[in-house]
Amino acid sequence: MKQTAIFQMLSDETRLRALALMAAEKELCVCELVHALEISQPRISRHMAVMRDAGVVLSRRHAQWVFHSISPDLPDWQARVVEAAVEGCKSAELIRQDRRRLMAMKGRPERCSAA
Repeated sequence: MKQTAIFQMLSDETRLRALALMAAEKELCVCELVHALEISQPRISRHMAVMRDAGVVLSRRHAQWVFHSISPDLPDWQARVVEAAVEGCKSAELIRQDRRRLMAMKGRPERCSAA
């Protein structure tokens, strides 16, 4: 049941942290998530797969980079749930630390339009 998948996806702190960063930045590369969250690439990739399977995150490849973003095509109720979850955690100190690490990251990949 898709309704339960989104709530299961949101029940993990790492995924909430990643969603908060994606909501702020619109799109992030795996390397940016690794740096900001201080979590290994395989763990980030597993979390992204869970979010993709729940239909919340889209992934696109550009050269050697894989970029992730919150799906703009979420049904209204899912978009509201994700937005509320992000809003509810964005003032947490851990989320602010993640954001500071991301902003301080050197060599962030340049964005290229998916079109």
